[in-house]
Amino acid sequence: MKALLRIFRPSRKLVLIIGGIAFLGGTSGGAALYIGKDTLLGPPAETVNGAACTDVNLVTIKKQKRVWVRKYIKTEPTDGMTRVKTALRVAKAIYEAQKPDLVQVVVLDNNGPTLRSDIRGRAIGADVVYIPRPDPVVESIVGAKTYTARYYDGTAAANGLFFGERVDLPEDEISTLNAAFKDFSDCVDPIAVAATTGGEGKPAAKGEAGAKGEAAKPAGEAGEAPVESAAAPAASKGE
Repeated sequence: MKALLRIFRPSRKLVLIIGGIAFLGGTSGGAALYIGKDTLLGPPAETVNGAACTDVNLVTIKKQKRVWVRKYIKTEPTDGMTRVKTALRVAKAIYEAQKPDLVQVVVLDNNGPTLRSDIRGRAIGADVVYIPRPDPVVESIVGAKTYTARYYDGTAAANGLFFGERVDLPEDEISTLNAAFKDFSDCVDPIAVAATTGGEGKPAAKGEAGAKGEAAKPAGEAGEAPVESAAAPAASKGE
C-alpha cells in the first residue's frame, strides 16, 4: 500500500503548478468582479460607436458643382454623447459611400417630428457637420472647420423634444471620438427593409417595390437650400 502511495504521490513541482493555476483563476475572477468587465474586455460597442439608428429622411443638394448631403436619423432614448457619436459615425459612413463635399447628420428622438418644417430647436438631439475639404466657398456659409458637433445633454420628453444644456464639442475632442470608432456603419433604411420583405416578411413584387420607392422619395430635391450654417444649424431657431 505504501508503495502505491509513493507511485501516485504528485511531485512538489506539480503541486505548485496546479496551485498557481488555481490561484490565477481565482484572482482573475475576483479582478473581473472588482474592476469590471469593461476595464478587462473594453467598453461596449455603443459606448465607442454610438447607438443603432434608423433613417428618417435624406436630402441631396447639388449646387455650383458641389454635393451636400443632409441626413435625418432617429435613435432610441440615449444620452447626448452617444447621440453625437452616432451622428459622427454616420457622417463618416455617408462620406465613404458618396464622397460629397459636405455631410450634415441630424439626430432625432424616436418620438420626435418627421416633417422637416418641424425639425428645429429642441427637436434636434445632436447635429454634426463634416466638411472633408474646407474651402473659401463653403467657409462663408458654414465656417472653415472640418467638423462641428453639438448636442443637448438631456434626454427627450414624450413629445421628442430634448432638454438640458447645449454642448458644442471642440475639434480636438471630435478628432478623439473619430479615432476611437471601431466601425463606421450607417443607419437602417426602413424603406429598403420594407421593399425587401414586402412589409409582411416576404419578398416584395417588382412593381410593389418600385411603388414604395416612389412614395418614400425624400421631399428635398437637388438645388434646395441647405439647412443653415454649420456654426448655427437648423436647431438654432426656436430656442
